[in-house]
Amino acid sequence: MKLTDLRPNQARAKARKRVGRGHAAGQGKTCGRGQKGQKARDSIKPGFEGGQTPLFRRLPSLRGQSNKAHNIGLFRKQYAVVNVESLNRFEAGTVVDVDLLEATRLVRNRRDGVKILGRGSLDRPLTVRAHAFSAAARAAIEQAGGTVEVMER
Repeated sequence: MKLTDLRPNQARAKARKRVGRGHAAGQGKTCGRGQKGQKARDSIKPGFEGGQTPLFRRLPSLRGQSNKAHNIGLFRKQYAVVNVESLNRFEAGTVVDVDLLEATRLVRNRRDGVKILGRGSLDRPLTVRAHAFSAAARAAIEQAGGTVEVMER
């Protein structure tokens, strides 16, 4: 492929519809808005619901920015998760860290860190280094004779 082979995306190159340019253009006179009425007159404000209290006023307001503000999680961490059962592929005594998990494609995007979850069981002792662990994962790793090390971000 060469630079001269590049062409604009045909979907994006489509011209916008020009309304109100005569009957022959296909969108003349009423311009696709039908006959009369509120919707034909460009008078509806965004969010107007026909007199019903609009959604943005029905919902309670969010005050301040915190992780607890209506549970929307402004500052919530998004972890890449790995289950304990996936760690059985490593040899006993291996130090399993984030770099090794990425190299073996168990983690493809670190996001805010890596969290080990407790689904499945572990049958060999491993040293696992990650940013967070669930209680079940910590118990499963320690029961198999391994150790858990929490990494700093």
